[in-house]
Amino acid sequence: MKKGFYTIMSAQFFSSLADNALFIAAIQLLKDSGAPESHRVALVPMFALFYVLLAPFVGAFADSMPKGKVMFIANAIKVVGCLMMLAGVHPLLAYAVVGLGAAAYSPAKYGILTELLPVSQLVKANGWIEGLTIASIILGVLLGGQLVGPHIAPQLLAIDLPFIDTGIDTAPEAAIAGLVLLYAIAAGFNLYIPRTGAGLMPMDRPLALVRDFQQCNRKLWQDKLGQISLATTTLFWGVSGNLRYIVIAWAAAALGYSTTQASSLVGVVAVGTAVGALVASWWMRLDKAVKTIPLGTAMGLLIIAMVLIRDVWMAAPFLMVMGALGGFLVVPMNALLQHRGHSLMGAGRSIAVQNFNEQACILGLGLLYSGLTAGGLHAFGAITAFGLLVAGVMELIRRWHLHNRREHGEEVARLLAIARGDEDDGRRCH
Repeated sequence: MKKGFYTIMSAQFFSSLADNALFIAAIQLLKDSGAPESHRVALVPMFALFYVLLAPFVGAFADSMPKGKVMFIANAIKVVGCLMMLAGVHPLLAYAVVGLGAAAYSPAKYGILTELLPVSQLVKANGWIEGLTIASIILGVLLGGQLVGPHIAPQLLAIDLPFIDTGIDTAPEAAIAGLVLLYAIAAGFNLYIPRTGAGLMPMDRPLALVRDFQQCNRKLWQDKLGQISLATTTLFWGVSGNLRYIVIAWAAAALGYSTTQASSLVGVVAVGTAVGALVASWWMRLDKAVKTIPLGTAMGLLIIAMVLIRDVWMAAPFLMVMGALGGFLVVPMNALLQHRGHSLMGAGRSIAVQNFNEQACILGLGLLYSGLTAGGLHAFGAITAFGLLVAGVMELIRRWHLHNRREHGEEVARLLAIARGDEDDGRRCH
């Protein structure tokens, strides 16, 4: 890998570490304030909100300037969201601002990979990026759990600044204040991300950007490989984004765990996903990515089986296996989607289209789950519903791909041949 790749990895690690620790701190902040569980569930769709609303613009923004600079600006927005929480703004609104920073960050983070590396290294690069991101999820949820827990929180609250009243009086507030430092470290790495030499694409007028985004979105859904990889990653991240909270709710209902204890089980799922992601990066080739689709159906069935587990010694290995299947599935499919998107449009626009679909799925499923929770749905019922959704839709995607192979065999074969090389097919939005 080129030297700049490791700088990107470092920046991504610290930014994602802070994102995931902040999620746990925000849950505890709402819990301590007496907010209903539906508000805690709503953290997930609120984080996804700006991914969906600004999708036509963030990709063009990422393509309009060096991506290291874009990532620096995005981390600064996340810091603003943290400061809003500390200033007393409702945590859901402040967390949405952090999501705004993440929405701006993502097209630059993934888009720079296609500018820096050849197609033949995309699966390996995605394996390392996803593996490192998942490692940051593991450490982030564990860090967040410990920062609001009974051991570290009192020590943070004991820190005082002479002649200054910070107004930080609770464990989650102290945790959020500490996480600002992690975002600052990530921003420091952003400043050292090298220029790739890729051409910049100036931003157009808002209406033109919306039309351009619609065209790119339509083009990716019409692509015979792009549509399969996009459907798979959209479903995977839609469910995974909400499963992060569902595991916490399940741990409380099935095992009687606190937020600090339950966060460790979210980390267990992430450990398995990291292992699966790294194995996929070693074994899978880009043109073989579609062979992983049946693993999605298996993952859905395993999600349903969670409701039968009542013992942590069974839960930990079970959740690890479930995560490993997801990691092995999503890394090659994500790389295939990036490849097709980069062939059809600019890197930033491609990731923005991907984010729009994935985050719209997170938003829709999160709002559904939040509404059902407000109506009295138990965590076990939500888990069963999500598992059935994953298994059923993944089976439909598998049949969709088989239909493409039968009805559009020559086109699918041509696209797979392109995936075996380091060139694109020259059919871009612009």
